[in-house]
Amino acid sequence: MFDWLNADNIVELTGEYRSLGPLIGLILPFLEAFLPFLPLFAFVIANASAYGLWIGFLLSWVGTVMGSYVVFSIVRKYGRARLLGFITKYERVQKLIHWVETHGFGPLFLLLCFPFTPSALVNLVAGLSNMKKKNYLWTLLAGKFVMIFTISFIGHDIKELLTKPIHTGIVLLVIMLLWLVGKQIERRLNMRVEANYRLAQKERQEGKGPTV
Repeated sequence: MFDWLNADNIVELTGEYRSLGPLIGLILPFLEAFLPFLPLFAFVIANASAYGLWIGFLLSWVGTVMGSYVVFSIVRKYGRARLLGFITKYERVQKLIHWVETHGFGPLFLLLCFPFTPSALVNLVAGLSNMKKKNYLWTLLAGKFVMIFTISFIGHDIKELLTKPIHTGIVLLVIMLLWLVGKQIERRLNMRVEANYRLAQKERQEGKGPTV
């Protein structure tokens, strides 16, 4: 059933993808920021395999940063309006907004470094927060740089990846480790978000109490 899925056919598909031109390599990561169900991981590997490590990396990096920043800007402008205002009613979103506003660059940078982080949620929360646009752009540039380059480096030689079992095993192990570490960091951040939000709520309630 999958006889066609061999190294030569994959290389041929890569050549056909490259023939579409570099614009497609920019557009697909850009669209993923709006449609998070699209496979960014696959787009980055396709770009690195078709255009080489560095050009493929640049196409993916620029595309995903542009898309993420446009989403952030749209949410920043319309997030409090009636059209999107319902989003801020969710307690989880409120917690994340509070976390971003009190901690800024560091946590977002860490989350954006890992390929399995829900970056659409990060863009949304950052847009709803009071984080400065310039600061978020720098966060995107740095975090996406690490993430996109890691994926590009893993997948830039697709033929070697498919024909050398040891190399494939190492790559799969690295991907698994990235997933595990990313989830661990996400879990720890969620716990801190919860604790900080509860503390802020408690302090706000005490501040509203009667004064002597």
